[in-house]
Amino acid sequence: MAIVGDPVAAGLVDNLARPGGNATGFSIVAPELGTKRLELLKAIVPNLSSIAVLSNTENPQSKIEMKEMQTAAQAMALQLHLVEISAEDELENAFSAMNRAAAQALIVLTDPILFSQRKRTVDLASKYKLPAVYFFQGFVEEGGLMSYGPSDADLFRRAAGYVDRILKGAKPSELPVEQPTKFDLAVNLATAQALGLKIPPSILAIADDVIE
Repeated sequence: MAIVGDPVAAGLVDNLARPGGNATGFSIVAPELGTKRLELLKAIVPNLSSIAVLSNTENPQSKIEMKEMQTAAQAMALQLHLVEISAEDELENAFSAMNRAAAQALIVLTDPILFSQRKRTVDLASKYKLPAVYFFQGFVEEGGLMSYGPSDADLFRRAAGYVDRILKGAKPSELPVEQPTKFDLAVNLATAQALGLKIPPSILAIADDVIE
């Protein structure tokens, strides 16, 4: 597995330290993601207090991310509004719910359905003028404001190392499922300008990709 959510919750391995079967690899679950995404929004949205969180109700990883983010939000005096979808045609209703909740910004939790609908998701965020942080750079390339998440390129490189070890005789059951160690930040300056936001130099200085 080069990029997977929570392999334990998905039933792919017994536990991260000793997978126990014929599968091992790399998870994109990382506890610090929620905190960093909240910090990014707080740094660019004036007087931020209310954030919508878009999640797929069928995705167990989303529940993990949300739980960790709630703890961080309480420490930052931020209120989170969880908006769940279970099908692609619910996106419009989800954004209407965010609008009714008077959300000032948006975090999109990791999910393959939402990634497949990234253009539509970005367009709806633009329609409702919601500054948003996404989980992969593909959203930013479609016009999303920011993304912060595990580096897929780094995970693929590390996965190749596991393939080499297994081909040389290592047992997948004894190779721990590892978590990400490198994270990518992408920023779209044109989107920030359209939203009337200024990206602080401190964020631009650490960004891996800045789209103008």
